[in-house]
This record gives sequence, structure tokens and C-alpha cells, in this order.
Amino acid sequence: MSFLDYLLTIDVKTSLMGRMMEKMGVDRQLKIIPDHLAVTNRAADRCRSCGHQTECATWLDSHEQADAPPPYCRNADLIARLQHAAGVR
Repeated sequence: MSFLDYLLTIDVKTSLMGRMMEKMGVDRQLKIIPDHLAVTNRAADRCRSCGHQTECATWLDSHEQADAPPPYCRNADLIARLQHAAGVR
């Protein structure tokens, strides 16, 4: 487990981010993009400042698969760019 993976699991909100990236199929893509640590830190900051933690956890638990994150996701643009780069969509 990398330090980044560790950080994504210790904070409840960033663990939601990790789950969202995995659910959207971009978790691996996030780790290989240029300057991935800075991009991940900014994404984690957006996730931490989101007020939809309960809704996000419920959404993640209730969706086996999804093409896009919920409308309130503050990382939706990043996820869309990563999906496009990975050819997920």
C-alpha cells in the first residue's frame, strides 16, 4: 500500500473519494497521470469540503455501477476527464 493509498483510507471523506474513483473506473488512471499527487491532493480537498458526505456514502452503497458520479460531486469534471483519458466511457 502506498502512502497515497493509506491517506485515502484514513479520512472518511477521502475514503469516499477513493470509492468514487474506483466505482467510476478511474482509480488506476488517477495514479498514472502527470503530477498525480498534486491532482489527487486537490481532488481530496474538494471532497473534504463537500457537504454531501452522507448522500455520497448512500449513493456509493446503492450503485453497483454508474457512468457518472452524482450531480453534487465536486470531482465530476476530474472523473469525466479521467474516464475520457482511460477510454472508460
